[in-house]
Amino acid sequence: MKKHTPMLTIGVCECVDKTMSESLQYSLENLFLTVDFQRILNIVGFLALLAVVCLGLLLAEKSKQINPLKHSLNKLKKSFDQLDEQARLIVKTDLELNKTQEELDKKISALFTLQKISRLLSTTLDEKEIFRRVHQPIVSELGFERCFIIMRDQQKKLSLKISHGYQEAELNKILSFFEHDPFLEKVTKEGALLSSVDASDPNKKRIANTLGVAYFILSPIITQDGIEGALFVGNSPTSSPLTEGEEEMISILATQFGQSLENARLFEQVYSSHHELETKIKERTKELADALEEVKRISKMKSDFVSAVSHELRTPLTSIKGYASILIDEKIGNIPDFVKERLEKINKHSDGLVRLINDLLDIARIESGRIEMKFEAENIKDIVENVADLLSPQIKQKQIELILDIPDSLPKVLIDHSQIERVFINLVGNALKFTPEKGSVAVRGKEANGYIQIDVQDTGIGIPEDAKDKIFSEFYRVDNLINQSLKGSGLGLTLVKYIVEAHQGKIWVESQINKGSIFSFTLPKG
Repeated sequence: MKKHTPMLTIGVCECVDKTMSESLQYSLENLFLTVDFQRILNIVGFLALLAVVCLGLLLAEKSKQINPLKHSLNKLKKSFDQLDEQARLIVKTDLELNKTQEELDKKISALFTLQKISRLLSTTLDEKEIFRRVHQPIVSELGFERCFIIMRDQQKKLSLKISHGYQEAELNKILSFFEHDPFLEKVTKEGALLSSVDASDPNKKRIANTLGVAYFILSPIITQDGIEGALFVGNSPTSSPLTEGEEEMISILATQFGQSLENARLFEQVYSSHHELETKIKERTKELADALEEVKRISKMKSDFVSAVSHELRTPLTSIKGYASILIDEKIGNIPDFVKERLEKINKHSDGLVRLINDLLDIARIESGRIEMKFEAENIKDIVENVADLLSPQIKQKQIELILDIPDSLPKVLIDHSQIERVFINLVGNALKFTPEKGSVAVRGKEANGYIQIDVQDTGIGIPEDAKDKIFSEFYRVDNLINQSLKGSGLGLTLVKYIVEAHQGKIWVESQINKGSIFSFTLPKG
């Protein structure tokens, strides 16, 4: 029923209107017919009341229709207020983002500039060029209106290396200011950074005024030798105040600058030292070359002298030995026994002298390169067995056990037969000489590192540690009781070393006192 209330109200109003019209028509028609004014008044009052009621009902219905619209309008207004607030926030955020983006772009640009300066500084080791390369980017790319670098020299005197935005008179004033202002010692002596970012100290304002700027950063330049100067940048009052980011950037730049100066100086020191060392090396090399030439000359003179003397000695020795042999064989008549005994001693000592002379001649020939060797592929085992047969009298006399350990499968060696035979005679002969009776001597062969290695081992008295490096020197003899009782020239091992090295081999010795020695040498494969 509530849903049809508006239609009912309209019907009632139409009925009332119709009734009022009909009544009014009737009343007018009968106005002159009746004089009952009271009835007319009642009817008019009723009709007026009825009209008021209808109007009230109509207004109430309209009010019900308007209330939802008011509520919708309120919600819409609230939404518009929220949108307005959000728009304000968006605008504010956009402004902040733009500001942040500008600051970020500025920092990125500064970082790129720092990278560029770092690259420029790292590609030169010239101190003057370092100052020049740092000057231009500070002004043109970092955008500072004024800047300078002030440094102390070796006498601790300040000087301006680069500057921008200052007149000559101003620069002289700045030098005096840095020399006498105690507050600046925080930078030049203590290594502190001063800037207008934190302007709480009144001294900073005084510094800014003196240096002709409103905003500034003053950073120390530090090297390995200590605080050597300062880097200054500044802007006028019309520029924006400097930030902590710019403060940090200038600090990094000053640090890089100090490191570049240090690198340049280190390079200069290294270059000077290298040049000085090179000069000394050339001088020393020339001295050594001259000394070597002198040694070669003296060595040649010695070899020539030894060769000449040996030839001169061998001729009379051959005659002495020949005549002694004739006398011993009694080819020219009988001789007394005591004379024969003396002649045998002469013959024996002559043989020793001949061997010594032959060794001297061979060494002289090898040193001068005049000896001719005939290299052929030989079986090392055959040579060792021949030497063992040759030395068998000594082996039997001292009852020494000779061990030959040369595998049949050992490859042949490329050698001069007679020279390598002399090597074995000397090494095995020495082993027999210094090994006590009933001892043992072993000769072993094996492959090692592409060579054939021969080891001659004895159970003799051994060689002192300090004698190992001298054992192959000419005329060197180890000072021991056996050597004192045995005669020798001290040339045998020297000759062995020369022969082995002439075969592109090496020789060395290992030894322990009272346990024996091992002489090892290598020969190339055949």
